[in-house]
Amino acid sequence: MALSKKPVTGMKDILPAEMQIRDYVISVIKETYAQFGFTSIETPCVENIANLSNKQGGENEKLIFKILKRGEKLNLETAKTEADLVDGGLRYDLTVPLVRYFSNNAGQLPTPFKALQIGPVWRADRPQRGRYRQFYQCDIDILGEPSNLAEIELILATTTTLGKLGFKGFEIRINERRILKAMAAYSGFPEESYDSVFITLDKMDKIGLDGVSEELLESGFSKDSIDIYMALFKSMDEIESVEERLSYLADTLKDTLEPEVEQSLQEIIASVKSTKSADFQIIFDPTLVRGMSYYTGTIFEIAIPEFGGSCGGGGRYDKMVGKFTGNDTPACGFSIGFERIVLLLLENGFKVPTESSKMAFLMEKGLPVERLCEVIREAQELRSTGTKVLIARMNKNKKFQKEQLTAEGYEEFKEFYKN
Repeated sequence: MALSKKPVTGMKDILPAEMQIRDYVISVIKETYAQFGFTSIETPCVENIANLSNKQGGENEKLIFKILKRGEKLNLETAKTEADLVDGGLRYDLTVPLVRYFSNNAGQLPTPFKALQIGPVWRADRPQRGRYRQFYQCDIDILGEPSNLAEIELILATTTTLGKLGFKGFEIRINERRILKAMAAYSGFPEESYDSVFITLDKMDKIGLDGVSEELLESGFSKDSIDIYMALFKSMDEIESVEERLSYLADTLKDTLEPEVEQSLQEIIASVKSTKSADFQIIFDPTLVRGMSYYTGTIFEIAIPEFGGSCGGGGRYDKMVGKFTGNDTPACGFSIGFERIVLLLLENGFKVPTESSKMAFLMEKGLPVERLCEVIREAQELRSTGTKVLIARMNKNKKFQKEQLTAEGYEEFKEFYKN
């Protein structure tokens, strides 16, 4: 039987044209985030299964690629539960590994610690456009900063990066987990059912207000609570100003919401608006939920019209470090949707800007070694001045060969013959 030449379902081979764009996007991300004071780190792709299954990763915990124990530790004959078979898993995001990393190395890190992490993650998800089982994430996180300066810096760094990549007219949607809980409390939903209510609310952009209302009713919630809940959203739809919408909601929820929540969000929105360098809007969206249960405060998401869905997001997770150390540490992060950004650039025919020229040396087959060395020396001289030089054997169909190289960005050609 012949071996399969196709990649595993949900994973893909990356061809040179896409790889060039991916490398360029990573270079822009690293350069821009470094300007904001973020430092690159790296964590292992495998984590302890207990860390990955700590009931903070939401639905992603159902999508873990689990790793069997090895050697003498794996005993199939005596195994009775999954814990007898599995001790590790491939990371499904970069946040859990970062928090473990910080907890283990905090004594050697500055405060606040501004981390940049880029790497592959794995989820046993259903593949679809812009969603794979292996994909790259690019995260920036600030640990040890309790004020909303963290949110402001994260949003500005991320949007500046998107602006440098040519994206315009996108939105940063922002909300607060405490607002979500206050709205649910105001409406009379039982506290133990909040997560169920939020899961349904998260479908608002797909099924609308009526769909959310119907699904909550089917789930057995009180019609009175549902009507109060829906009325809050309808009232805010009639208010155009982001700031006024937030003020209206805070005033309505004054008995269930701390005043500092509105103040902090207003400060974030005003600061970002007045200092941003990219073309985007920041909007308060009370329907924004974010799936991770580890979020404790501000949450945000990138919405790019061309994609029609989220292209990144994040939020504050002040209680997560304490799961490892016993002491809570303020933490906030933003993950840019790397694969979806690359997908949009590819679909829009993006060309990587190049400062140095690209030149191809095409040699006739059978070139004497003395002549070959002359060609290589000439190429080396050009490379030393910054020119990118490809040396290749000349194909029979030289015209097609040049067309392929031109598509890869080669602007000049030089041919070398035996005689």
